[in-house]
Amino acid sequence: MWFLGALIGGLVLLGAALAVQLLWLDWPWWAYALLVVVVAGYVVVMPQWRYRVHRWEVTDTAVYTQTGWWTRERRIAPMSRIQTVDYSQGALSRIFGLASVTVTTASAAGALEIAGLEAGRAQALAEDLTHKAHVVPGDAT
Repeated sequence: MWFLGALIGGLVLLGAALAVQLLWLDWPWWAYALLVVVVAGYVVVMPQWRYRVHRWEVTDTAVYTQTGWWTRERRIAPMSRIQTVDYSQGALSRIFGLASVTVTTASAAGALEIAGLEAGRAQALAEDLTHKAHVVPGDAT
């Protein structure tokens, strides 16, 4: 899913660069070659990097996530602070039978997202988190 998303984004970028070339600018050939190399590198490296770095865990007391590209961010959302749990499937995710679970808290850092889960697992996780957040005492603010 991440590979196909990166490929589609890269092709859109290359198409836009070609349109700019044809309509307004006259860039040298090596500028396009450099753009193709950068896009190809991104399409090959990004999915593998995300797979190696992105992690998540749910315990009885909290949701833990780790994300990042250049910098890594580890976040913890205590069950007592969870306000909403959302299940979502984008068009690309649906093709692969995947989904995302988003956990919203009152944190200024925003919601925690667990992306790329098998759809059934994501739905079960959303239900489990909703139940755990409901039984843990707290004000969720």
